[in-house]
Amino acid sequence: MRIVAALLALLLAFPALAVEPSEMLPDPALEARARVLSRELRCVVCQNQSIDDSAADVAHFMRVAVRERLAAGDSDKAVMDYMVVRYGDYVLMKPPFKARTLVLWLGAPLVLLVAGLALFMAARRPTVVPVAVPLDAAERQRLDKLLDR
Repeated sequence: MRIVAALLALLLAFPALAVEPSEMLPDPALEARARVLSRELRCVVCQNQSIDDSAADVAHFMRVAVRERLAAGDSDKAVMDYMVVRYGDYVLMKPPFKARTLVLWLGAPLVLLVAGLALFMAARRPTVVPVAVPLDAAERQRLDKLLDR
């Protein structure tokens, strides 16, 4: 039972391992702001994972950039704007709804709608049941000949 509890604790702590001690800022207030911002930024390599949780190299560079901007005195909005300029709207965990991000917002619902419509149309299609037509005399003779009766 202790082993299971230890493994569970390790699994729950795994995302915390993404931020390395060398990245952390000495000022606890700035570090707290950096952690909040890091949770709002998506790793551009990982699938829907924040840079705070990602262990990818690019996430490391993004976390360092956020901390450098905060240490330089930038506001949270200025840091987010810098990251958007650098990586695009996709870097935001909640991208704004605008023409360039339409695919991000409407892509999945559109795919679901098309799939649902295709299933509905397939279910509505009448099933064709073949009607058994009796063999005529010539076909019966040919069949008997083939079967050697």
